[in-house]
Order: sequence, then structure tokens, then C-alpha cells
Amino acid sequence: MKKVVIFGAGAFAQVARVYLTKDAGHEVVAYTVDPEHIGTRKLDGLDVVSFECLLEAFPPADYALFVAIGFRKVNRARADVFRRCRDLGYELVSYVSSKAVSWDEPKVGANCFILENNVIQPFVTIGDNVVLWSGNHIGHHVTIGDHCFISSHVVISGGVHVGDHTFIGVNATVRDHLTIGPANVIGAGALILEDTPDGAVYAPKGTERSPVPSHRLRGF
Repeated sequence: MKKVVIFGAGAFAQVARVYLTKDAGHEVVAYTVDPEHIGTRKLDGLDVVSFECLLEAFPPADYALFVAIGFRKVNRARADVFRRCRDLGYELVSYVSSKAVSWDEPKVGANCFILENNVIQPFVTIGDNVVLWSGNHIGHHVTIGDHCFISSHVVISGGVHVGDHTFIGVNATVRDHLTIGPANVIGAGALILEDTPDGAVYAPKGTERSPVPSHRLRGF
């Protein structure tokens, strides 16, 4: 296992450090961010170094990177950092939880982050720089494009193709044999029953608040 530097200094980066060290056996040695985003020089007892200084301080011959940035700009912010790190010659490690379930070895690209209780059925292909947060169902023969972010408890049925840069929110469901266009934003609880165009946004309405306050409910 190479020593790893994490790009990012937010909550995602802190979570990634825990999984990479405690489950994958990597040694995380530092965080790095662009110089304009350095707010602290220490995080979790590790140095936060400027990305400008990374090649000198942590050369790619000796260190790998993991990019821990969320879904800002429909995942394009993470995609941009991914490309910059790769162009500098760094290996970008992927993490697949030991508590994820798969029946064969899924095809997983670089800089992926696949958390516990994901069920990944046979013949699944996952591109580069994809996040699968916890508890998703990824059906057989699904293809997930590059730079996607799938939140928790999403159901993607068999034969679906998810386009690059797409975000899918918690508890969303995608019917089988559909194509989700690139750069879609599919909100929490959405039900997708037909192919979607490029750049589509699906924003289901939340549950309405009852006009009756809780202290007036019977049995509570």
C-alpha cells in the first residue's frame, strides 16, 4: 500500500481518512488543498499542505492521492481536481468497503469511494471518480459513468446506464434498462421511469407539514 495524501479538508476528506486507514490499510499522511482554500494548517493531527507544494513535499513516485470533494458544480469540481492530479502523474486510489457485497469483481475505475452495504450485482461497470455512499442497490449490467455521485439507499435497476457527472439523491429509484443523461441532478425520493435528457433536473416535492401541531395529536 502506498502512502496517501487526501485532496480536500472538509467532512468528506475526514470520513475518507477513516475508511482508507481503518478498512483499506492505507497510511494517510497529509491533506492538500488549493492555496486559496487553506483555512488551517492541521486537520486530525495531519498537515494541510498547499497543492502548489505537493510535488516537492509528496512526489508521485512515493505517494498516491485520493480526491475527497463532493458534488459541487454537478461533480465538475471533483472532476477538475481529479484531472489535475492525474496530469501530475499521481496514482489515484479507490476504496471499496470490505462490507460492500458483490458476487464477482466489479470493474471499478480510479478514485472511487464505495461505502458499506452497497449491493453490486454481476456485470456492473463503475467509471472513474465515482462516489457510492452507503446502502445502495446497483443492479446487474449497470454502467455508471465517470465523476458521478450516488447518495445513500438509491436503487438503480438492471441494465441502466448513468451518464457522466450525474448526481442521484437519497432514496431515488431508477427503473430497469433506462439511460440517465449526463449531468443529471435527480433529487431525493425521485422515481425515474423513462430515459432522461442531458442536464435534466428532477426535484420531487417534500412531504407537506400538517397544520395540526404535535401536541394536539391523539396518542402522542
